[in-house]
Parts: sequence; C-alpha cells; structure tokens
Amino acid sequence: MDIIVLGLMLLSLTIWLGLLCFWGQFWQTDQQLEVETYTTSLQSLPVVCAVVPARNEAQLLPTTLRSLLLQDYPGSFNVFLVDDRSTDQTANFAEGVAHAVAKPQQLHIISGESLPNGWSGKLWAVEQGIKSASKFAPDYFFLTDADIEHDPGNLRRLVAKAVQEDLDLVSVMVRLRCESFWEKLLIPAFVFFFQKLYPFRWVNNPNNPTAAAAGGSILIAREALERIGGIQVIRQALIDDCALAQSVKSIGIKDWESGRHTNSSFPSTPSSSPTGRIWLGLSSLTRSLRPYDSLATIWDMVARTAYTQLNYSPLLLLGTLVGMPLIYLVPPVCVILGAVWSNWAIALTGLLGWLLMTLAYYPTIRFYKCSPWFAFSLPAIAFLYTLMTLDSALRHWQGRGGAWKGRVYPNPDNL
Repeated sequence: MDIIVLGLMLLSLTIWLGLLCFWGQFWQTDQQLEVETYTTSLQSLPVVCAVVPARNEAQLLPTTLRSLLLQDYPGSFNVFLVDDRSTDQTANFAEGVAHAVAKPQQLHIISGESLPNGWSGKLWAVEQGIKSASKFAPDYFFLTDADIEHDPGNLRRLVAKAVQEDLDLVSVMVRLRCESFWEKLLIPAFVFFFQKLYPFRWVNNPNNPTAAAAGGSILIAREALERIGGIQVIRQALIDDCALAQSVKSIGIKDWESGRHTNSSFPSTPSSSPTGRIWLGLSSLTRSLRPYDSLATIWDMVARTAYTQLNYSPLLLLGTLVGMPLIYLVPPVCVILGAVWSNWAIALTGLLGWLLMTLAYYPTIRFYKCSPWFAFSLPAIAFLYTLMTLDSALRHWQGRGGAWKGRVYPNPDNL
C-alpha cells in the first residue's frame, strides 16, 4: 500500500513540476492591460461601436452603462444596447442613464427580436447589435456585458493596444466580484483554472494555436469579424468568447501559412506576423458587478458550461474525474496518511506537492487581495469544482444543460 501511495504522489508531484515549468507560466498574473504603457498619439482614431446584450439588467445599468458612456476615448464612440426581451424595463433604465450623463445621442437602444433556432440568446443579441452598428462603418466593435463597470480608460487602452501592436482582437478578463466568503473561496480559483486551460502567454503568442478571450470585454476589428464570417459562425457556442477568439486566431494562422497575410486597418508599424493576432490579459480596474455570494450561484455558473468545455465527451469527463483528484487531492491525502502511518517519505513528498500548488495559486490570490490562507485551500476548491463538472454533465444528460436567464440550450450537435 505504501508503494502505491508513494507512486501516486510522485506522479502528482511530477505533474506539478511540469505545469509550473512547461505550461506557459499560466500561474503568473503578469499579463495585465493596465501595467503596460501605450502612447496616445495615434495617427488615426478608429471609429468604435460598443455592443451590449442586456436581458433584465435594469438593476446594474445605472452603474455599468454609465461607466461605458463616460469612457475617455477621444475618437468616435457609440453604444448599441440590445434589449433582449427584458421584463424589468431595461430599455427605460438605459435611456434614463444616457440622459443623466448627457449622452443620449451616443446611446442606441435596439429592441431584440425573438430568438431563432440555432442561436444562443446572447449571440443573437450581439448579432442584432452589430448589424445596427455597422451603419456607422466602425473600425472596431467593442463587445461587452451589461454587468461590467468599466474603468474610464479601459476602451482607450484596448484601442491603443490593438492599434500599436496590430492585433485583431484584444480582450481582458475583468476583475470578478470577490466580496463574500464563497466568492473569496471559489472565484480566484475560477480565474486560476481558466488560465491553466488557456495560458495567457500561449494565447498571446501568434505562433501558438491556443486561443481564448473573456466575454466581458472584447475589442475586435471589423475586418477580422468579417474575415471569419461574422458572429453567425459561432451562433451555437455557449462558451462564445473562446469560440470567437479561436475563429479569429485560426483564420490568421491559415492565412499566414498560405501567404495571404494582410495588415489590419491601423498598423503602427509594418507587420511581420500573421493576421488573426489576439491578446488576452487581466484587468485590475475594470470589474464585473455580477454577485456570486453563495455556493449555489457559483455552482450554477460553473455547471452551466463545464461539460461544454469538455466538448460533451464522456471520455474527457472521465479524465477530469480521475485527473483532478490525482493533481489536487493526492498531495494533502498523502500528508495525512504519511503522518498516520509514520511514513515520512510519503508525508514530506505530499507536503512538497501541496506547497507547489499553493505557490502556483498564490499570485492569483494576491491579485484578488484575498488572505494568503486561501492559497492552501486549493485541494478543497478543486474537489468542489470537480463535483460541479460532474453535475454539469448530469444536467446535460437530463436536458437541463446550459440554462441561463430562463433559457436552456441543448447540445449543438442535436440542433
């Protein structure tokens, strides 16, 4: 028994060493929009149109829409809010906010049409917003959620990043709300696991196929969106932000390999990299106001798309149910068993593995300004996320997968 336990622990330790040394330094939090410096003297100021899908968001709009309308971007900027058949007077609240900040001419409210077959609700709203905004011939679309409170300089920094580095898509994972106990326990881990799935350095490397984005704040060039065929190419995607980033980056790599590279509309320098270049980072200033103040709300948020992330694959689900305990639970279990059995080789090896995962998690804990003690709780957190993933699969098999704001989306393969 001792040999089996020690073997599992050595395997877990090897995995952690591999993750820390060779997995894109995912555990770092150095890819941040606000820490980078951009010049403001652009030769041309691109025209930007924001598209905001909103379904029953009247409570948050006085803060979030206000922050969007008061962006300090010096170029042409209009906001298209798509009222996705709300029942809480979302449109009236939005109009009131625009008048309150003396920006009524900058806000365009669109009454959402009924949801057609084969579309997710959010993407159908985005499609309608883009169609209306296209009349302004924007150079960039700014896709953002109705629960995001934007720092006044967020759009200006996104545009500067895109223009000066010749990027087709720039996205930031906004700071998620982290106030209640359950948010402090589980929300930083959500970001940590996302970075492990999509190491930001790999995403930002044009020669690496890894692609991801964060749907709360995405700036995409109109030409790039047209190049991939528009929003309709991902109309069924529940994880729409990553699907959009994958479409943009994969088209760019294919164009580069076939010699069809063309520069974007506003290059700051001649580009030697493929189109489809994307960038993803963290934001310490722009934040989500969506509350997840109970275990149930966070559980539902994760379970809504966890099985989708596994491509509805039973084999990948099985791998997750085996892999997560091996990586996260074996080290603390070995510490306990080693102490009980007085086998210090097992106990010390388990402690080393636990310390490695704690060190990996600590930068995220520090970014969210939580107590360092939360970094030691990653094994328990991983166990909860494993249960959420299993529940996500069960909901899918029961026909309840992908539920969001009164809508349930089936497996796209069955549409």
